[in-house]
Amino acid sequence: MQMEVPRVLLVEAFYGGSHKQLIDLLQQNVSSCTVCSLPAKKWHWRARTAALHFSQTIPTCASYRVLFSSSVLNLCELVALRPDLAQLKKVLYFHENQLVYPVRKEQQRDFQYGYNQVLSCLVADVVVFNSSFNMESFLSSISSFMKKIPDHRPKDLELLIRPKCEVLFYPVHFPDVSRLLPEHKRFRAAETQSARSSEQEAVKPLHIAWPHRWEHDKDPELFFSTMIKLSEKEVDFQLSVLGETFTDVPEVFSSSHLRLSRHIVSWGFLPRKEDYLKVLCEADVVVSTARHEFFGVAMLEAVHCGCYPLCPKALVYPEIFPAEYLYSTPEQLLKRLLALCRRPDVARRHAVKVDTTSFSWSTLKDRYQNLLSLNAPL
Repeated sequence: MQMEVPRVLLVEAFYGGSHKQLIDLLQQNVSSCTVCSLPAKKWHWRARTAALHFSQTIPTCASYRVLFSSSVLNLCELVALRPDLAQLKKVLYFHENQLVYPVRKEQQRDFQYGYNQVLSCLVADVVVFNSSFNMESFLSSISSFMKKIPDHRPKDLELLIRPKCEVLFYPVHFPDVSRLLPEHKRFRAAETQSARSSEQEAVKPLHIAWPHRWEHDKDPELFFSTMIKLSEKEVDFQLSVLGETFTDVPEVFSSSHLRLSRHIVSWGFLPRKEDYLKVLCEADVVVSTARHEFFGVAMLEAVHCGCYPLCPKALVYPEIFPAEYLYSTPEQLLKRLLALCRRPDVARRHAVKVDTTSFSWSTLKDRYQNLLSLNAPL
């Protein structure tokens, strides 16, 4: 049997999380792919040095036609070091962008990471963003970002880059969770539901989930201060705090765990995906307090599991969620949660007006396959 000739080179400098999921999905569903990757460790060093590593380790192959990489990689450096790769159709994918990625203090922003992404865009043939918010926040920030250069600043970079850009949502894998759903979620769409069942559900306290990375940019301080205020108002609720933890966990998690212990159902990262989905299926409301979000897989997964979403009226959220699920101030978030704690049946009977299939691989696969073909114009 003749081996398939590799035509698509998938390069990932940070092979973990959503980056890994996308590369794996492409490798499984696009023919003739080869993957070159580095483990998802020490992000800053990957952004600085991965290009040199890949220049020495990507095998020379005359059959390659397309190169796909995330914006962690300095694509400009790679194609300068490997002129053979410069000839390929080069696709750059932005999961995030370093021009507006939040830092605790603006003085802490390392100019080099954003600069690398701008250079990568200039040498790419197609630049793809996972949301309009990600694309527009990047493009509109280039001019002010470049003003940090003390003199001889480059001009018109947005005009050079914008024509190459397009938005292509991140493809979320939504597993079948029907067997994990409680009865009221399974039959929510039905015209009728017994009064007895509704009464039983109304007695159970509202279950609130927060399924985000345990880092400052997700604003756990706002979330926990809201939960503590709810608790002080003596309304009953249950709480699940999920998401990955890293070495530098904000102190607010340990102090809030003590203060909210009587409400907690689940606390901490659940490595088995099924366990994670089961908690989301049992929850009633999912909350985001993010100060930055370029897409938001966790919120869409929770909606897929039947949760009522509450998100900031900012960042990517207005692009995905109708206005009724958005809040503008911490006071609004508290007020919405207080009302739902008093009437949990409102969340339980509500069919969320978000079509998650729009973000699924089955919907998006044709666009991704076209992106990795030579049929689409450069």
